[in-house]
Amino acid sequence: MADLILPGLVDVHTHLRVPGGEHKEDFATGTAAALASGITAILAMPNTSPPLTTPQRMQETRKVAAEQIYIDVGLFAGASPEYLDDLAACAPYAVALKIYLNDTFGPLRVDDLPTLEACFQRWPAGKLIAMHAEGQSVAVGIGLAAAYDRPVHFCHISRREEIELIAAAKGRGLPVTCEVTPHHLFLTEDDVSQLGPLGDMRPTLANKQDVEALWAHIDDTIDCIATDHAPHTLAEKNSAKPPPGVPGLESSLPLMLTAVHQGRLDIERLVDLMVTNPRDIFDLPDQSDTMVEVDADASYRISADILRTKCGWTPFAGQAVYGRVKRVILRGIVVYEEGQLLASPGSGRLLPPTSNDSQQLMIIGNDSKSSEETSYGT
Repeated sequence: MADLILPGLVDVHTHLRVPGGEHKEDFATGTAAALASGITAILAMPNTSPPLTTPQRMQETRKVAAEQIYIDVGLFAGASPEYLDDLAACAPYAVALKIYLNDTFGPLRVDDLPTLEACFQRWPAGKLIAMHAEGQSVAVGIGLAAAYDRPVHFCHISRREEIELIAAAKGRGLPVTCEVTPHHLFLTEDDVSQLGPLGDMRPTLANKQDVEALWAHIDDTIDCIATDHAPHTLAEKNSAKPPPGVPGLESSLPLMLTAVHQGRLDIERLVDLMVTNPRDIFDLPDQSDTMVEVDADASYRISADILRTKCGWTPFAGQAVYGRVKRVILRGIVVYEEGQLLASPGSGRLLPPTSNDSQQLMIIGNDSKSSEETSYGT
C-alpha cells in the first residue's frame, strides 16, 4: 500500500481521567498519544472522580481541556439517579449522554427502570444516548430505542449474541448503532493467562467464537472502531485489587491496518469505521484541511518504550503490526511529523463548540467552589 493518506481519525470512546485521575492520564498526555496515532478528535467518558453529571463540573472540565488539548475533544455527560434534574443543563456542553447499565469503574451505574425512562424523557432529542450494555442489557437498550424512537449507540460490544441482536434490530430498522474495540477484535480470553491483570477490562475478553462473530459483522453491523482507552498505572494494575481497563489509543490504527493487510477489511471500510461513521453518529463537525500520512507497509512490533500515554504500557506489547503515522495535518497546520509533536497545548477545539464558553469559564475560574464540589477533591 506504500504511503496512505487518511482523514483525521475519530475515537468516540476514551477515558482521559480528568478530573480526579490525572496520575493515570490527562488532557495533554491523552491527546498527544491520540495525535501520534492519527486521531484528531476524541470523545471522553464521564466516569471521572467526581463524575461529569452537572453543568458546573462539565464547564470546569472543559476549561481545563481548553488549556491542554492538542486535538479536538468532546465530553460525555453521565447519567445518575442523583442528578436527573441536571440532564438538560448538561446537554449544551456534552456530545452525548452515557448510561452505564453494567459494571463500571465508578458510581455511575443505572439499574432501575424509572431512571432509564427519565434519561430518555429529559435528555434533549437532538443529542445521542450511548450505553454501556452487556448481555441482556443490550436488549433493554434496543427496547428503549424502539419505545422512544430515538437513536441509541452501544459501546464496546464484545459477544456473539450481542452483535447478532444488534444486527437483528438494524434489520428491523431500529435506530441503533454500535462500536467494537481493537482489544475485543485481537485478543481472547485465552490471552488472559499471559497478560494477567493487564488483560482485565470491561467487558472482559471473550472466547474465539465471539471474536469470530465480531469479524463476521465488521462490514454490515459494526459502525465504529473505538479504543475504550482506559489507562491505569502499572502499580494499580499489579495491586491486590487491579482496576479494569487497558490503554488503546496508540495501538488502534496499526492493529486495524494489520487487519487490512490480512484481508479482513479494506481501506474504504476502515475509513467508514474510524472516520465517517463516528462523525455522522455523534454529529461532529468536519475538520477542514486535515489529513494523516501513514507508511502503511512499515512493519514493526508494538513497544511500550515509545508510548505517549502517561500510563506507559499496552496489552499489545510485542505484537507485530503494520502502519506507522508519519505526519498529521490539522486544519492546514502540521501538528505531528516523524515522531515529533509540533502542536501547542490548547490548540485543539472543544466539542460541541458553545458561543458562551469563554464567559462561563471565566466566571467559574473566579468563583469559589460550592461545598459539594470541594468535598469531592481531585
